[in-house]
Amino acid sequence: MNRDKLAVLGGSPVFKTPVRLAWPPTDKVTEDALVELYRSRNWSWNGPWEQKFSRDFSRLHTARHTWFMANGTVTLEAALHVLGVGPGDEVIVPSLTWLATAMAVLYVGAKPVFVDIEPGTLCLDVKKTAAAITSRTKAIIPVHLYGGMADMDRVLALARKHGLKVIEDCAHAHGGMWNGKGLGSLGDIGSFSFQQSKTVACGEGGCVTTNDDELAERLFRFKHIGYDLSARQGKAAAGPPPGLICHNYRGTEFQAAVLHGQLAGLRALTERRNCNADFLTRELARIPGVKVQARGRRATRHRQSYYCFMTILDFHHWAGATKSQVIRALQAEGLPADGSYGTVWRHPLWNVPKSRYRIHSGQVSDDVGTARCVGFHHWYLDLPQRDLGKFAAAFAKVQRHAHELAKMV
Repeated sequence: MNRDKLAVLGGSPVFKTPVRLAWPPTDKVTEDALVELYRSRNWSWNGPWEQKFSRDFSRLHTARHTWFMANGTVTLEAALHVLGVGPGDEVIVPSLTWLATAMAVLYVGAKPVFVDIEPGTLCLDVKKTAAAITSRTKAIIPVHLYGGMADMDRVLALARKHGLKVIEDCAHAHGGMWNGKGLGSLGDIGSFSFQQSKTVACGEGGCVTTNDDELAERLFRFKHIGYDLSARQGKAAAGPPPGLICHNYRGTEFQAAVLHGQLAGLRALTERRNCNADFLTRELARIPGVKVQARGRRATRHRQSYYCFMTILDFHHWAGATKSQVIRALQAEGLPADGSYGTVWRHPLWNVPKSRYRIHSGQVSDDVGTARCVGFHHWYLDLPQRDLGKFAAAFAKVQRHAHELAKMV
């Protein structure tokens, strides 16, 4: 009897020891490479590790060019800048995303326009995007969020119709494929983050991808103080094009070495997580009121990237329990759970005056993305399937006792 009692109410948890997995990954080969790099004193300036990483990342994502930068926010800023986005322009971003997507628009002096998400994929709603376009719209930033992909076929068709630029925010999408093409290679520019929690991580870092040679040169100069690709330190042969104000947004050789060590195993890791996500989706389908975020209409099977495994709760089946009560109960069962980012302009870190942005739509972001999402970080998809079965059992146990949760203070 005690075994079926909710742990949050004094019963035995499904996981006797709470699930804890170490991330980011470490390995001896990368450790030795970092020691050798440290002793070399060649720590920056588009060095050998950065070049190897850029080459292999491009190949993995079917892109012609990859440039490494300091983080995944400046990569968005770089993309906007080289595409000519600036004061007076509007850029469409999803209402549900990490706030850096919109902050990068503000950094170049433009105005973010928030457009709602699809209730299944949690990604940008293309129909609502079409309705939000004005004469000032310059670009669209679709975000491949958590474990879903924005509908790139429809986004690109809409952009072509209106002469707009497309920047893919791929901070959650390392290794993902859309109809056989790497995410980040479909729009004009792709932007990736390698922050501590990401699927490929080095603490802080980011990169841009593109198939456009001219954009590639501008992006490289923009992040490299104006130097061209072949320049040696202190030996600029020629300056950047007129009007291209450049920055020092370089990453270091240390970060590139850490990242490169993770690329070789990324395909196998992604495929394993896809298999485990399929298994977990089937197990959770048996539980009333639990759905799983949709991958995307043209997602390539076994190359779906996951930053989070996100569930969407239908509270008609939860006896009056709230999302916070459900999360608290799951955590007590030993299953670390969390919510979504929430609607951007409601985030406590969003302190932007209302005159600086425009809200076109956000009801689904509020009602689904914020109020009904319960997620689990990608590394939980590395668990063996016997533990993923317990994962589903913990969910089922909490749902079965939802009426008791609803009474908790």
